[in-house]
Parts: sequence; C-alpha cells; structure tokens
Amino acid sequence: MRRLLHMVSTLLCALMAAGAASSMAAPGAAGSNHLKGSRSPYLQRASQDLVDWYPWGEEAFKKAKDLDRPILLDLGAEWCPYCSQMDRESYTQPELAKFINDQFVAVKLDYDSQPEIAARLQRAQAFMNLPVGLPLTAFLSPSGKLYFGGGYFPARSQAGKPSLQEVMNGALHMFREQREVVEQAGFDVRKKEGTQIHE
Repeated sequence: MRRLLHMVSTLLCALMAAGAASSMAAPGAAGSNHLKGSRSPYLQRASQDLVDWYPWGEEAFKKAKDLDRPILLDLGAEWCPYCSQMDRESYTQPELAKFINDQFVAVKLDYDSQPEIAARLQRAQAFMNLPVGLPLTAFLSPSGKLYFGGGYFPARSQAGKPSLQEVMNGALHMFREQREVVEQAGFDVRKKEGTQIHE
C-alpha cells in the first residue's frame, strides 16, 4: 500500500507541475452508449454522450478484463453543478471521448441511485488521500482495484490543476508500467464491506 501511495503522490505532483494539457487523440466515431434505458435521470442525461458509458456492473468489468484496459469511473449526481460542468467541458468533446473509448472502459455511476457503492468509492479515495466529493473521478483495474483518482478535472489545465487528459495519461502509465503494484496495493471497491485494505 505504501508503494501505491507513493506512486499516487508522485503522479499528482507531476500532474500539478504540468503547464499545459497533453495532446489529444484525433476525433472519431463513438460507440453505442450503454446507459440507454437506465432508470436514473442522471444516467439518462448521459445516454447521448459520445463516451461509451457503461453502468456499474459485471458487464463493464468483463469488458475491461477482455480488453485488458483500466476503468475510468465517473461518480456524480443530477444536482451537482461541477458534475454537469465536467460533463459539458470534457465528456461531450469528440477528441476526448474518442481517447476514452480507445483506452478505457468508461463507467458512470449515480450517487443517489447507488449510495452504497458511492460510499465505498469515497472511502477508498479518502484512504488514499484523494478527493472524496462530487464529481469523483476514479481509475480501477479490471479486477476492481481503485489505484488513482480525484475530483473535478478541467478540460484544460488551469491554476495548477491538471487537465482530465493529463490525469488519464498518468493513470494509463501507472496501469501499464506498475501493474503489479496496482493489483496488490489497490483498494478493492467491489468488496461489499467497503473497508477491505490490501497491504
């Protein structure tokens, strides 16, 4: 766990020092969105996004395992102004959406519809000294180990705050280059207890 916390701290420092957003992938067609038919108003609102969102569930984790990709998880709520701002700034942009669809399995979670899972994610990020408010941006391994995250990230870096693109680049690097640490020390957010810690 200490190795993972050190990695997260180092990455956060590097991201905050970055002066500008990293270059983005070229635009392309988005996949079909898996939020269609959701009962949650918050998820319904995102069902037309270019990001190929999945709801929280086995299908998303199986997809991540099959593709060997990390999960980008966005936890938000309909009443959260910064959630709406991040949706507008980032998740509706073709270039960024294509990058997410090509590199991650994207999962969107409604704070009000699934409070138990939301609380589990917030406890995990609090344990790792990461922001726990809304929106909550988390990066998980296909096995469900939360290894990095934060809160609201702007589309472009500003006032020392890294952009979402920079954060995603950092999370991808950790997943690909430090996979053993991610799996061994990550916080297992799929455990119902919500307090399982892997040393």
